[in-house]
Amino acid sequence: MNISAADVAKLRKATGAGMMDCKNALTEAEGNFDRAIEIIREKGKLVASKRADRESSEGVVLAKVSEDKSFGAVLSLNCETDFVAKNENFIALTDKILSHAIASKCTSLDEVKALVMDGRTIGEQVLEQTGIIGEKIELPYYSCIAAADVVPYVHPGNKLATLVGFTKTIEYQAGRDVAMQIAAMSPVAVDSGDVAPEIVEQELKIAKEKFRLEGKPEAMLDKIAQGALNKFYKDSTLLNQDFVKDNKMTIRQYLNGVDKDVKVSTFIRFTLNV
Repeated sequence: MNISAADVAKLRKATGAGMMDCKNALTEAEGNFDRAIEIIREKGKLVASKRADRESSEGVVLAKVSEDKSFGAVLSLNCETDFVAKNENFIALTDKILSHAIASKCTSLDEVKALVMDGRTIGEQVLEQTGIIGEKIELPYYSCIAAADVVPYVHPGNKLATLVGFTKTIEYQAGRDVAMQIAAMSPVAVDSGDVAPEIVEQELKIAKEKFRLEGKPEAMLDKIAQGALNKFYKDSTLLNQDFVKDNKMTIRQYLNGVDKDVKVSTFIRFTLNV
């Protein structure tokens, strides 16, 4: 039967599928538009099942905040190849999903996947993208922050993003500097008192064993290990790290110079394992 270019364009706009996929679906559906949409979605599920064992280690990581800057989130949409990850439409889809999640104040990945966008859940649309793109597409990561002021940073290339929450509104550049510090130096906690007890215990254990093997007296191991732990705090907690833009001051000193009343409440750092 005769399938018009207008029908193909309409189906392509509705599904995001390629022109030939749309034409073939309309032909199979004998011109029935709704059935053609179902065919394209069924194809996506079929392709997804065939590519289930593939590794989707590439993708896009983005961070955004709400209009009032009190809520922000980081999201990763994954694919198989860097070629797809750099595609403008794929980046735009990631941004669209993240924007909807922030507008709805989603607090979990399951909430994001269940969110309805353009008449279908985001989870369904991600699955359909596997059929449209021809690669395994997954939505594996979402995390959010609520604070008086939330500042995002997305590293060029869209593989690494951070969010940092502050206890009060901070000058934008200062907030961005801290978000970039988190991206560059990957701290494990805001301050020394925020480090998880199991990490502290592990660091002390490693230090004691290291110095024991070096022949240090057993009676001195606790004191020496504590010194090593303090070095760990210096290197691995945000406020105690040297500021990457000026290593003559720590992040704590930098923030005190900006506003003595502003504090970092929490942060998120996520990167693709590539």
